[in-house]
Amino acid sequence: MTGDCLFILIKQNTMRKTVTILTAFLWSITSFAQEDSVQKLEDLVVYANKFAEKKKNLAQKIDIVTGRTIARYNTQNTGDALINTGNVFVQKSQQGGSSPVVRGFEASRLLLVVDGVRMNNAIYRAGHLQNVITVDQNMLEAIEILYGPASTIFGSDALGGAINMRTKRPLLSATGKTKIAGAGFARYSSANDEATGHADVSIGGKKFAWLQSYTYSNFGDMTMGKNYPNDYPNFGRRDSVIVTSGGVDNVVLNSDKQVQKYSGYKQWDIMQKLLFKQSEKISHSLNFQLSNSSDVPRYDRLQDKRFFNNTTGTTLRYAEWFYGPQKRLSGTYRLEANNLGFAADDFSVTLNYQDIEESRQQREYRRYDRFDSRAENIKVWNFSVESRKKIKQHELTTGIDGQFNDVNSTATRTNLTTGSVSPLDTRYPDGKNRMNYLGLFAEHIIKNANGKFVYNQGFRFQTVSLISTLVNNSFFNLPFTRIEQDNFAFTGHFGVVFLPSEEFRLSSNFSSGFRAPNIDDLVKIFESNTAARQVVFPNPDIKPERTYTWDVTVSQTIAKKIKFEFSAYFTWFRNALVKAPFQLNGQDSVLYDGVMSQVLASQNRNKAHVVGFNANAEYKFLNHFSLRSTITYTYGKYKKYTGTEVPLDHIPPVYGLSSFSFNKKRLEIELYALYNGWKNIEDYNPDGEDNQQYATPDGMPSWFTLNWRGGFSLNKNFKLQLGMENILDRNYRTFASGFSAPGRNFIIALRADIK
Repeated sequence: MTGDCLFILIKQNTMRKTVTILTAFLWSITSFAQEDSVQKLEDLVVYANKFAEKKKNLAQKIDIVTGRTIARYNTQNTGDALINTGNVFVQKSQQGGSSPVVRGFEASRLLLVVDGVRMNNAIYRAGHLQNVITVDQNMLEAIEILYGPASTIFGSDALGGAINMRTKRPLLSATGKTKIAGAGFARYSSANDEATGHADVSIGGKKFAWLQSYTYSNFGDMTMGKNYPNDYPNFGRRDSVIVTSGGVDNVVLNSDKQVQKYSGYKQWDIMQKLLFKQSEKISHSLNFQLSNSSDVPRYDRLQDKRFFNNTTGTTLRYAEWFYGPQKRLSGTYRLEANNLGFAADDFSVTLNYQDIEESRQQREYRRYDRFDSRAENIKVWNFSVESRKKIKQHELTTGIDGQFNDVNSTATRTNLTTGSVSPLDTRYPDGKNRMNYLGLFAEHIIKNANGKFVYNQGFRFQTVSLISTLVNNSFFNLPFTRIEQDNFAFTGHFGVVFLPSEEFRLSSNFSSGFRAPNIDDLVKIFESNTAARQVVFPNPDIKPERTYTWDVTVSQTIAKKIKFEFSAYFTWFRNALVKAPFQLNGQDSVLYDGVMSQVLASQNRNKAHVVGFNANAEYKFLNHFSLRSTITYTYGKYKKYTGTEVPLDHIPPVYGLSSFSFNKKRLEIELYALYNGWKNIEDYNPDGEDNQQYATPDGMPSWFTLNWRGGFSLNKNFKLQLGMENILDRNYRTFASGFSAPGRNFIIALRADIK
């Protein structure tokens, strides 16, 4: 192994051309995405089992991204931090979006957890989500990425994995004197004129500690790259926009076709924590989080076109399409107890309340008579009680948890000329929408069996109940006005870890996942594909999805300088929900917003499967240099009712990261490449969420970007960070995204850290 950059040229042939892609194993810098590189497994502690546990003892593959690493990435949101690991794919429909994909599972099939509390609620959709950006990455102590089903510990929705985000804790004083610590930064990015400010402070005494955090970001319109793919010189170009002046819509030429007009937004995040240490064994904490935003333009929809009239032909369809302010309010009380003797070594109780608001506002070109607004308010109550007992080599964790959802859905149509407001069909039924989860789980670990083995076993019993009622059925005359479901599931896992030495680790895990259909799956009505004119309608007969995954992971460390990790898996996906042609009252098409549209509905498609692998390698040399590279491959298919196989949606192309870094005392520098392979059009799901209308006729072209970032410590409290992303100014989009990535982007930030 040398320090030279290694390039692998991957050729992919399509029916129209042969494309040479520069992808994998350009070696790299870094302090490693899982913090400082090449460290002992014993040094890594995770909370994937609810309580602190050494990573080496868990058979499930887990990556850790620490707060220190997130600060070094210096990204604009949590989704971008996940991209920079090189191991997680992220889709974007707009600048204010980030939808992580783990092992081919996305959105409602991937569980988001913050401070031990489920974020997934009854209206998490199967398409693409932006909820992860409502967690402020600047206040994270760590992100744990769990690969493969995590339903045993976390319950429904964790089919492909879970992303467990832990925020910082207030700091108590160990000396009796008041302890004050804080951090902050100001950052500017040129590609979207981003201006972000952050400040947090912790004040702690011997028993009480308080933490307060604020982050505010103003993101302007994003500028895409100027160097287009050779075969697609106009890909993503923003040629024209709709401007409303004096109450009149007009299509005008965009003054700068690289600027994605109407993509900017603002966001602010506030967190407050209070810690009371009652005794050496017992502590109490209150955790309040608020994330809110301005209106967030749905950029991909603003590109849609529709036939206007016989004189003007096709034109941009929407004069306005934006998400209203996305608010997430969360309040959590947590009791933690340790060393309780015979009853339990560790014990915790968590009570949580969330209030979530989101809305969709849209108006078509020159339709002043119908400004449509659909709004949802979700109130969620969570509780969990967990305990852990250690007896010699055995460790038993047990728990009970629940989540209770109440969804209120409203919709109005406003005539902007007259000011009159009329009822509109709601996204979800306008009556009662409730969904409740209740689960009981146990996790057993046997450590040092025969001196070299660790065994993991676990099971969960889960119940999920749902009720949804429709009051106004005049819009579509649905054949039902009430839907009820009661689902039960038994999930579990069995894993073995082989640890013959500190340098070698082999693990294998078989696990099952479960996801009950939620309000969004069962009763949503929405326009899925504006280009193909497809509308999704309710289907009360769908069943829970289940996954069964076997994976194996091997890692080897050599001379404390070289580390290699390889993981492969196969997932049997049963009762997979996919959107497919459907009939409503015997009709396969309906009139929706004045246009005949094909009827689709979520349906269970048996015998789907997903297979893939991930490889990570890193090398430290000459004390201050390090190289790292990652690559991930995923493949998924499902069998249609006709017996033919069709690509499963949400399956990203080959992707990865390679980097080379230098780190010495006050200076750190990193040169890195991000890359994606081709996603050919024949590999898109024709009726799913792959958004092929925002790709080229051949699919999504491959791409790679060269980037660098660095930091220089001015003194013990202040650091200057500089960076340049997409140095070659490449024009590209990630798979399934309707929003072009930033072009050449200059970044400057000044950080302060007082301990």
